[in-house]
Order: sequence, then structure tokens, then C-alpha cells
Amino acid sequence: MLKKLKDLFVSADVAHENDDNKRLQASLAALLVEIARADFDETAEEDKEITRMLVDYFSVSTEEAIVLLSEAQIATDDSVSLHEFISTLQASLSAEERLKVIELLWQLALSDTILNKYEDHLVRKIADLMYVPNSDVIRIKNQVLGI
Repeated sequence: MLKKLKDLFVSADVAHENDDNKRLQASLAALLVEIARADFDETAEEDKEITRMLVDYFSVSTEEAIVLLSEAQIATDDSVSLHEFISTLQASLSAEERLKVIELLWQLALSDTILNKYEDHLVRKIADLMYVPNSDVIRIKNQVLGI
């Protein structure tokens, strides 16, 4: 009986952990979609880059990343703000992991070699809402630019 009870708690913990991980993946994917859309010129190349980033960052398959991307596109269409996505990342990630998220956002914004003012503004806004210091935001941007 105790073993069954223990197994029940362990399986509940695993299910909760999986839900948290899915929410984290969905939130990052949504922010990447928002960056791709910020310059009003979302391209197939940006979608491929988002897919690659999700595969690399979360160690998921390409097929899983494509599903994440399409779900994120729908979620951002239905969302009225970035708060739900940012708060999930803010609560789940360490300071170092948040820096990596900002690096991914800069990489996507600069993937077409043109930094649109709306992309720049959105990355900075997200960083501010995630409590990433501006000095780190600028350092990461310059690092991505190769400066």
C-alpha cells in the first residue's frame, strides 16, 4: 500500500515537472515568434531559425520544435500581452538562463542582418521585464554582432 502511495506521488511530481517544462518551452517559443513578427516581415527563414533554436535549447526533435512553433504562433495570435510568457520564464529560469534567452532573442532579431527598431525595442522590453540589466543586454547584443 505504501509503495502504491509513493508511486502515486512520484508520478504526480513527474507530471507536474512535464507541465512546467511544456509551459517553459511554449513561453520561449512565443517570445521568439513575437521577435520574428516585430518587424512586420515574418519569413520562412525566421521560422527555420526558431525551430533550430528550440531544438538546440530544449534538446527536442525537429518535429517537436515545429509543433512548438505552430502552437506559439497560435498562442501569440490569441494573446493580448507578453506578460504570461515572460512571467513563466521569469519564474522558471535562473539569471544565467535569462541571459541565454536574451541572447536567443538577439540572434533571431539579427538573423537577417538588419536590426529593425521594433525588434530592438522588443528585445529590450522583454529583457527589462525579465529583470536583465541593460548592461548585459548591450553586452549580449554586441557579442551576437561580433563587436
